[in-house]
Amino acid sequence: MRSFGKKLGGLCIIAAAFAAGAFAYLLTRAPLFEGGYGYEFSRGASSSAGIERAEYPVLYKLLTPVAGESVRYAGDRYEALKAQFGAELCFTEEACGVKNYYLYAPRLGGGIRMGEHVINLHIAVSASQTAVGSPVIFGGI
Repeated sequence: MRSFGKKLGGLCIIAAAFAAGAFAYLLTRAPLFEGGYGYEFSRGASSSAGIERAEYPVLYKLLTPVAGESVRYAGDRYEALKAQFGAELCFTEEACGVKNYYLYAPRLGGGIRMGEHVINLHIAVSASQTAVGSPVIFGGI
């Protein structure tokens, strides 16, 4: 009876380790942004692989390799998003009434090189909405 208890204990430890690993994997596949509308993903290993809109971003990101993601919000959400990700502003540009903020957020890691900066968070604000993407917004606002 004692060996059965040891085997059961060993199986429980293996099951717990597997569950912890699965949970950690699921956390890495969670969408970066909460709420909003028009959640989009850049498929595959690069931004040129195509942009797809996802009605269920959690499920899409879990099952599909993505290179980037973006979402839109009503109104100006720049300050709140910058604070949420603890991001540092690298540079801005403005065109056609849209102000683009290019930032680096250490907790996101990775990014793309734009000039002398590494960017992994892009926030674009127009008169009526905010788009946010990582590493940048693929597509437009």
